[in-house]
Amino acid sequence: MDPNLLLIFSFILVVIMVSFGLGGAIHKRDLAFKQRKLELEAARAGADSPASAKKIEQLEQRVRVLERLATDRGQDLALQIESLRGPASADALPAELTNAEQRQRA
Repeated sequence: MDPNLLLIFSFILVVIMVSFGLGGAIHKRDLAFKQRKLELEAARAGADSPASAKKIEQLEQRVRVLERLATDRGQDLALQIESLRGPASADALPAELTNAEQRQRA
């Protein structure tokens, strides 16, 4: 076998082994980075959990009120909506709605 050919073959083997070693190290660091990123995102999502739970509870309460309004057909829907808006907007009710409210109380 030619000595130059043996030298070239040895050089190629060394280059391949170094390449695989560096590639493995880079891949290992990349996996560690992705795992750390997922851990931080999970921790951040866990920190937002109480605020999200409170917001979900408020939305559920609103849906319950809307379901009750939609299913109670015997009640005057406009009066109930206005009563939910608060006492400040009750003064702005049309006269016919206040009359309906008085009839309902009687």
